[in-house]
Amino acid sequence: MFAASNQLLWSMIGLLLTMGGTFLEAYGITLPWSWSQHGIQTFSLGVTCQIGAVLLVGCLGGQNAGALSQIAYLVMGLTLLPVFSDGGGLGYVRLSQFGYLLGFIPGAWICGFIAFQARPKLESLAFSCLCGLLTVHFCGITYLIISYFFQWQGTEKLSLIQAILKYSWLPIPGQLAVVCAVTVIAYLLRHLMFY
Repeated sequence: MFAASNQLLWSMIGLLLTMGGTFLEAYGITLPWSWSQHGIQTFSLGVTCQIGAVLLVGCLGGQNAGALSQIAYLVMGLTLLPVFSDGGGLGYVRLSQFGYLLGFIPGAWICGFIAFQARPKLESLAFSCLCGLLTVHFCGITYLIISYFFQWQGTEKLSLIQAILKYSWLPIPGQLAVVCAVTVIAYLLRHLMFY
């Protein structure tokens, strides 16, 4: 599909986007029919742009570049570089929510794999992003269950159901809005770059 140099370039872009997206909060704007009364206003979606970066690199660079960028992100974060939202270090592995970060690897791979199975259309890119997002949440919930079984750090504050609600259920609406934005951006860029 892509030459090795292109995959390496996209994986570096994906790494930089993921690191930047970790600390960049996602915002939406009010609906157009309320602009005449209140003007254009922004509001927080309650999530960062991190998941959008993970899915975007899959949609633009393919499965290998997507997975490689996320492997590099995890390696950087686990080797004490402060690229995770709360810093970095090996201690992250024992946090109950670490599974969501682990899920970035298969999530980006699946998103990239599906995104290049057909010509880029909004529907196919949205489907690939949704599959990647569901993969991230599946990995995160599985890791949560394991962490509660072994009583890892963070499990003492919330019940398992509360943790699933906090880390998976509540972020979904904001993440779906980010998926919509990623779909449109990927569609436009894929057509501009003729692939």
